[in-house]
Amino acid sequence: MTINLSVPNNDTEPELKPKISVIGVGGAGGNAVNNMIQMGLEGVDFIVANADSQALSHSASDRRIQIGAEVTKGLGAG
Repeated sequence: MTINLSVPNNDTEPELKPKISVIGVGGAGGNAVNNMIQMGLEGVDFIVANADSQALSHSASDRRIQIGAEVTKGLGAG
C-alpha cells in the first residue's frame, strides 16, 4: 500500500481553509461573541441567539436569531 503525501500546489489547486462559526446563546454567549469580534478574529462567522430582543439589538454580530419570541414577547427568559 502506498500513501501519497503532498503539499497542494497553489497554482492548480484551491487553497483549503477551515470554515469556523461561533454561535453565542443567551447573554453570556452574546458577550463572548462581542468580545471575540472586538479582538478582531478573522475568518470566523459570528452568530448570536437570544430571547431578549434588546440584547440582540446591541450585539456586534450581523447575524442574529431571536428565540422564543412568542413565549417571552422579546423580554428574555431570565
